[in-house]
Amino acid sequence: MLQFAVIPLLATACAHRQRPQIIASPRSPEEIVFARASDDVLDAGVLFAPASDSAKRLAIIWIHGWGVNFYQPSYVAIGRALAQRGFTAISANTRMHDLGNVEGYRDGKRVRGGGYWGVGSEEPRDLAAWIDLAEQRGFKEVVLVGHSAGWAAVRSYVSSVQDPRVVGIVLASGEVRPDTRRPDLDQLRQARDLMAKGEGDALFRDPKRNFPSYISAATYLDIFSSEAPRAVDFFGIKTPSDAITRLRAPVLAFFGTDDDVGSQEELDLLKSAMARQAGAPPLTTALIRGADHMYSGQEQQVADVIARWAMNLGTARTPAR
Repeated sequence: MLQFAVIPLLATACAHRQRPQIIASPRSPEEIVFARASDDVLDAGVLFAPASDSAKRLAIIWIHGWGVNFYQPSYVAIGRALAQRGFTAISANTRMHDLGNVEGYRDGKRVRGGGYWGVGSEEPRDLAAWIDLAEQRGFKEVVLVGHSAGWAAVRSYVSSVQDPRVVGIVLASGEVRPDTRRPDLDQLRQARDLMAKGEGDALFRDPKRNFPSYISAATYLDIFSSEAPRAVDFFGIKTPSDAITRLRAPVLAFFGTDDDVGSQEELDLLKSAMARQAGAPPLTTALIRGADHMYSGQEQQVADVIARWAMNLGTARTPAR
């Protein structure tokens, strides 16, 4: 089994408050796993397995937020708590993990990923690979959880792929409202110039964050280019949404009550928007009491909310183990 020590919560772009965290030793088997995307990007993760006599019929795949990774302490604690409730859980990296990483090599050149260098529009390939891995382990049905910026990856995947294996999706402190920001024209021009010179990895200051942060030319163009539209109104907040009405998987959405990026106001807005969309799937909402954006110290609550909601999802039998 993997052993994790007492670790302070890392100061990340998606963490608003630091709290000392005690990560208990695992009580169920854990395994480091890897998923290879269709473009040969290899992602790492950890699989939390429940006791065989209590295993539920579906797997839960947790997708990380901006600047962090699959072994974020709160993610580990939530995965372990889900396993204790009978669910196989996978905390999974995508090519966007951490601030920077090396995805691999193409044509003899290093390809970087992460928050500073990653191409987010390629991230759904990673989700497909993780769902494939779950299926290889005997799970024909999965729940996709997108935490923070990970919600954008989940949203993008279910918007573009009608995958019958996805029987539930979870917005965990993600964006509800459509993103209508516009690029800074000078920075857009700078990014295009750098790309034209073959310098897509060059960094400049990211204007959308209120703390020192940077973004590469390639990442900036991926966000703001017309080929990768960013003002996705997935829930139909302002305009009718084809994506949400085509989705057959039920939706769970929640925020923490302590310094999170959303609140009951966003959940009420979400309820209202989906109620207006004929054919929208069932929606469940919750607040995680006392939880910050990373759910530090409230991981059991998060696992309870997800487990109770997921109990009646899907139709597959418990896989053989």
